[in-house]
Amino acid sequence: MISAVKQNLHHYGKLALGRYQRLGRFGKFLLFVWALINISLLVFIIVVTPAKISQFLYDKATKLSHTRFGFLALGGLILLVSFPPLIGHTTTVTLTGFAYGWKIGFLIAAVASVVGSASAFLCLRLLFSARLRRWSKANEKFAALEVVVREKGLPLIILIRMSPFPPWVYSNSLFASIESVALWQFAVATAFIFPKLLLHAFIGSRMAALSDGNQREGMDTTTKILNWCLVGGGIIIAILASWLIYTLVTKHIRKLEGVPPVVDELAAEAVEDFDEEAPLLGEP
Repeated sequence: MISAVKQNLHHYGKLALGRYQRLGRFGKFLLFVWALINISLLVFIIVVTPAKISQFLYDKATKLSHTRFGFLALGGLILLVSFPPLIGHTTTVTLTGFAYGWKIGFLIAAVASVVGSASAFLCLRLLFSARLRRWSKANEKFAALEVVVREKGLPLIILIRMSPFPPWVYSNSLFASIESVALWQFAVATAFIFPKLLLHAFIGSRMAALSDGNQREGMDTTTKILNWCLVGGGIIIAILASWLIYTLVTKHIRKLEGVPPVVDELAAEAVEDFDEEAPLLGEP
């Protein structure tokens, strides 16, 4: 058991190092900025204390939810982070559950995610069509992915869309880059991530209940433990489900019937590495 864990850590450590080394200067700079921001946030949380921060966030979220058009602010933020190179879709969806509860929060997240991803799809395709044609001719992985998607159609589009990799904003860019994918297919595939949005909105709603000091004081120990278990369990389920779907999708692409094995392998690699090679996000 211990040796298997060590082997996995070594394997994924090598993969992570390899992905880092393949990044360009801009990519490494963004990674450095991301790490610096997270370290700064951690220090800030330790100094200010989690209780004060969570209460502040709860008060602001409550104020937003009682604002007449507050839902448009969160919906607009989800739409905004659907465009590259911005990130934070999952965090923003969790915030909708935090501010509005899991039912209304999910509704806001679902509508905004469909509108945002469709808007990004159309804008990227219209603005970068010339770059796409040049890039696709020179990239055999992406050419293979186009062949596979064209052959298998909507079912494969749905599977790739449900996968956590590429992440949300890169996934929008990926499908905008595949000329054989129609907008209606992309929108239908996006609807299949609604269970994931519901889960994150639910996690946000439980976090809100634990963030408010008044609600915490009214909870007995069992209720507090249950809420923490729901938050932790939801996060674990989200991680495990994402990894399982990603593994199944890449394996499925590598074993598609009626497509040469070489094309299958290249298509799977295109999905795995798209966040690094992204044709609509890279240099002209």
